[in-house]
Amino acid sequence: MPRKYPLVTGEVYHIYSRSIANFKIFNNDRDFQRMLMLFYYFQMENPPTKFSYFIRNKEAEGIGFFPAVDILAKDQSKIVQLIAYCLMPTHIHLILKQKSEQGISKFMKNVLDGYTRYFNTCHQRKGPLWEGRFKNVLIESDEQLFHSTRYFHLNPTTASLVKKPQDWEFSSYLEYLGDENQRKFCDYDGLLEINPKQYKKFVEDRVGYQKELGKIKNLRID
Repeated sequence: MPRKYPLVTGEVYHIYSRSIANFKIFNNDRDFQRMLMLFYYFQMENPPTKFSYFIRNKEAEGIGFFPAVDILAKDQSKIVQLIAYCLMPTHIHLILKQKSEQGISKFMKNVLDGYTRYFNTCHQRKGPLWEGRFKNVLIESDEQLFHSTRYFHLNPTTASLVKKPQDWEFSSYLEYLGDENQRKFCDYDGLLEINPKQYKKFVEDRVGYQKELGKIKNLRID
Protein backbone atom coordinates (compact mmCIF):
# COMPACT_ATOMS: atom_id res chain seq x y z
CA MET A 1 0.00 0.00 0.00
CA PRO A 2 1.57 3.32 -1.01
CA ARG A 3 2.59 5.80 1.62
CA LYS A 4 1.19 9.33 1.56
CA TYR A 5 4.54 11.07 1.91
CA PRO A 6 8.20 10.11 1.52
CA LEU A 7 9.93 9.52 4.81
CA VAL A 8 12.57 12.19 5.35
CA THR A 9 15.21 12.10 8.06
CA GLY A 10 14.56 14.80 10.64
CA GLU A 11 10.82 14.96 9.97
CA VAL A 12 8.00 13.83 12.26
CA TYR A 13 5.21 11.48 11.14
CA HIS A 14 1.94 10.02 12.34
CA ILE A 15 2.35 6.31 11.65
CA TYR A 16 -0.63 3.97 11.51
CA SER A 17 -0.96 0.22 11.00
CA ARG A 18 -4.11 -1.89 11.16
CA SER A 19 -4.68 -5.63 11.36
CA ILE A 20 -6.15 -7.59 8.48
CA ALA A 21 -9.95 -7.30 8.41
CA ASN A 22 -9.89 -5.51 11.79
CA PHE A 23 -8.80 -8.76 13.43
CA LYS A 24 -8.25 -8.37 17.17
CA ILE A 25 -4.51 -8.67 17.67
CA PHE A 26 -4.18 -7.49 21.28
CA ASN A 27 -6.14 -9.76 23.58
CA ASN A 28 -4.50 -9.33 26.98
CA ASP A 29 -1.89 -7.36 28.91
CA ARG A 30 0.86 -9.69 27.71
CA ASP A 31 0.11 -8.87 24.08
CA PHE A 32 0.19 -5.13 24.68
CA GLN A 33 3.37 -5.44 26.70
CA ARG A 34 5.05 -7.43 23.95
CA MET A 35 4.43 -4.63 21.46
CA LEU A 36 5.85 -2.05 23.85
CA MET A 37 8.95 -4.19 24.31
CA LEU A 38 9.37 -4.32 20.53
CA PHE A 39 9.13 -0.51 20.40
CA TYR A 40 11.81 -0.26 23.05
CA TYR A 41 14.20 -2.74 21.47
CA PHE A 42 14.07 -1.76 17.82
CA GLN A 43 14.78 1.92 18.30
CA MET A 44 18.43 0.86 18.58
CA GLU A 45 20.47 1.25 15.42
CA ASN A 46 22.12 -2.18 15.77
CA PRO A 47 20.21 -4.63 17.97
CA PRO A 48 22.73 -7.28 19.06
CA THR A 49 20.58 -10.31 18.26
CA LYS A 50 17.08 -11.46 17.39
CA PHE A 51 14.48 -10.09 19.75
CA SER A 52 13.30 -13.54 20.88
CA TYR A 53 16.87 -14.66 21.60
CA PHE A 54 17.53 -11.49 23.54
CA ILE A 55 14.51 -12.05 25.79
CA ARG A 56 15.36 -15.69 26.45
CA ASN A 57 18.98 -14.90 27.23
CA LYS A 58 18.14 -12.12 29.66
CA GLU A 59 15.52 -14.26 31.38
CA ALA A 60 18.08 -17.04 31.77
CA GLU A 61 20.57 -14.56 33.19
CA GLY A 62 17.99 -13.13 35.55
CA ILE A 63 18.32 -9.66 34.04
CA GLY A 64 15.20 -7.61 33.36
CA PHE A 65 14.43 -6.81 29.73
CA PHE A 66 14.22 -3.04 30.07
CA PRO A 67 17.38 -2.57 32.16
CA ALA A 68 19.27 -4.78 29.70
CA VAL A 69 18.12 -2.69 26.72
CA ASP A 70 18.98 0.53 28.59
CA ILE A 71 22.55 -0.70 29.04
CA LEU A 72 22.92 -1.56 25.35
CA ALA A 73 21.26 1.65 24.16
CA LYS A 74 23.81 3.84 25.95
CA ASP A 75 26.36 3.04 23.28
CA GLN A 76 23.99 3.19 20.31
CA SER A 77 22.24 5.79 18.23
CA LYS A 78 18.48 5.59 17.76
CA ILE A 79 16.97 5.26 14.31
CA VAL A 80 13.66 6.80 15.44
CA GLN A 81 12.42 8.98 18.27
CA LEU A 82 9.15 7.74 19.74
CA ILE A 83 7.07 10.80 20.62
CA ALA A 84 3.64 9.31 21.35
CA TYR A 85 1.72 6.07 20.86
CA CYS A 86 -1.63 4.39 21.34
CA LEU A 87 -2.22 0.66 21.05
CA MET A 88 -5.78 -0.33 20.21
CA PRO A 89 -7.18 -3.87 19.93
CA THR A 90 -6.99 -3.84 16.12
CA HIS A 91 -4.45 -1.15 15.26
CA ILE A 92 -1.59 1.02 16.44
CA HIS A 93 -0.86 4.75 16.25
CA LEU A 94 2.63 6.19 16.63
CA ILE A 95 4.27 9.56 16.29
CA LEU A 96 7.86 9.06 15.19
CA LYS A 97 10.72 11.32 14.24
CA GLN A 98 13.07 9.73 11.74
CA LYS A 99 16.64 9.92 13.08
CA SER A 100 18.52 8.09 10.33
CA GLU A 101 18.02 7.21 6.67
CA GLN A 102 15.18 4.67 6.30
CA GLY A 103 14.89 4.64 10.09
CA ILE A 104 11.10 4.54 10.26
CA SER A 105 10.82 1.86 7.58
CA LYS A 106 13.40 -0.30 9.33
CA PHE A 107 11.81 0.22 12.74
CA MET A 108 8.29 -0.56 11.54
CA LYS A 109 9.38 -3.67 9.64
CA ASN A 110 11.13 -5.06 12.70
CA VAL A 111 8.27 -4.21 15.04
CA LEU A 112 5.43 -5.48 12.84
CA ASP A 113 7.28 -8.63 11.76
CA GLY A 114 8.32 -9.32 15.34
CA TYR A 115 4.79 -9.02 16.64
CA THR A 116 3.46 -11.20 13.82
CA ARG A 117 5.88 -14.00 14.75
CA TYR A 118 4.91 -13.72 18.41
CA PHE A 119 1.17 -13.65 17.69
CA ASN A 120 1.25 -16.50 15.19
CA THR A 121 3.25 -18.66 17.59
CA CYS A 122 0.86 -17.97 20.48
CA HIS A 123 -2.24 -18.64 18.39
CA GLN A 124 -0.88 -21.40 16.15
CA ARG A 125 -1.69 -19.49 12.99
CA LYS A 126 0.20 -18.68 9.80
CA GLY A 127 0.28 -15.78 7.42
CA PRO A 128 0.31 -11.99 7.58
CA LEU A 129 -1.25 -10.10 10.45
CA TRP A 130 -1.18 -6.51 9.20
CA GLU A 131 -3.18 -4.89 6.42
CA GLY A 132 -0.46 -4.05 3.94
CA ARG A 133 2.23 -1.49 4.55
CA PHE A 134 1.95 0.99 7.37
CA LYS A 135 0.60 4.44 6.49
CA ASN A 136 2.12 7.77 7.37
CA VAL A 137 1.17 11.42 7.45
CA LEU A 138 3.76 14.17 7.74
CA ILE A 139 3.31 16.39 10.79
CA GLU A 140 4.08 19.87 9.56
CA SER A 141 3.61 22.12 12.59
CA ASP A 142 3.83 22.19 16.37
CA GLU A 143 0.07 22.69 16.53
CA GLN A 144 -0.57 19.62 14.38
CA LEU A 145 1.78 17.61 16.57
CA PHE A 146 0.06 18.72 19.76
CA HIS A 147 -3.42 17.97 18.44
CA SER A 148 -2.29 14.60 17.06
CA THR A 149 -1.22 13.51 20.53
CA ARG A 150 -4.66 14.42 21.83
CA TYR A 151 -6.33 12.42 19.06
CA PHE A 152 -4.19 9.41 20.01
CA HIS A 153 -4.93 9.68 23.69
CA LEU A 154 -8.67 10.00 23.12
CA ASN A 155 -8.87 6.96 20.84
CA PRO A 156 -9.80 4.54 23.66
CA THR A 157 -12.67 6.75 24.85
CA THR A 158 -13.87 7.32 21.29
CA ALA A 159 -14.03 3.54 20.85
CA SER A 160 -15.83 3.18 24.23
CA LEU A 161 -13.06 0.99 25.63
CA VAL A 162 -12.83 3.22 28.71
CA LYS A 163 -14.67 6.25 30.03
CA LYS A 164 -11.55 8.28 30.77
CA PRO A 165 -8.33 8.30 28.71
CA GLN A 166 -6.19 7.81 31.82
CA ASP A 167 -7.94 4.46 32.36
CA TRP A 168 -6.32 3.08 29.19
CA GLU A 169 -2.90 1.70 30.11
CA PHE A 170 -1.64 1.15 26.59
CA SER A 171 -1.03 4.68 25.36
CA SER A 172 1.49 7.37 26.22
CA TYR A 173 -1.16 9.47 27.99
CA LEU A 174 -0.04 8.60 31.51
CA GLU A 175 3.53 9.49 30.56
CA TYR A 176 2.31 12.89 29.39
CA LEU A 177 0.56 13.34 32.74
CA GLY A 178 3.82 12.68 34.56
CA ASP A 179 2.74 9.43 36.23
CA GLU A 180 5.84 8.28 38.11
CA ASN A 181 4.67 4.65 38.03
CA GLN A 182 4.59 4.63 34.23
CA ARG A 183 7.66 3.41 32.34
CA LYS A 184 8.98 6.12 30.07
CA PHE A 185 8.81 4.96 26.47
CA CYS A 186 8.48 8.36 24.82
CA ASP A 187 10.90 11.19 24.21
CA TYR A 188 9.28 14.48 23.24
CA ASP A 189 12.03 16.77 24.54
CA GLY A 190 12.69 19.60 22.14
CA LEU A 191 9.39 19.00 20.35
CA LEU A 192 6.64 19.48 22.93
CA GLU A 193 6.45 21.38 26.20
CA ILE A 194 3.99 19.48 28.35
CA ASN A 195 2.51 20.87 31.53
CA PRO A 196 0.71 17.77 32.88
CA LYS A 197 -2.18 19.67 34.47
CA GLN A 198 -2.81 21.84 31.42
CA TYR A 199 -2.38 18.90 29.04
CA LYS A 200 -4.92 16.84 30.97
CA LYS A 201 -7.48 19.62 30.57
CA PHE A 202 -6.57 20.05 26.89
CA VAL A 203 -7.27 16.36 26.25
CA GLU A 204 -10.23 15.70 28.50
CA ASP A 205 -12.18 18.81 27.48
CA ARG A 206 -12.59 17.10 24.09
CA VAL A 207 -13.67 13.63 25.24
CA GLY A 208 -17.34 14.15 24.39
CA TYR A 209 -16.69 16.04 21.17
CA GLN A 210 -14.35 13.43 19.71
CA LYS A 211 -16.68 10.63 20.73
CA GLU A 212 -19.59 12.27 18.90
CA LEU A 213 -17.40 13.05 15.91
CA GLY A 214 -16.33 9.42 15.79
CA LYS A 215 -19.95 8.39 15.30
CA ILE A 216 -20.37 10.41 12.12
CA LYS A 217 -16.91 10.52 10.62
CA ASN A 218 -14.30 7.90 9.84
CA LEU A 219 -11.17 9.12 11.65
CA ARG A 220 -8.77 6.58 10.15
CA ILE A 221 -5.89 7.65 7.95
CA ASP A 222 -7.15 6.77 4.47
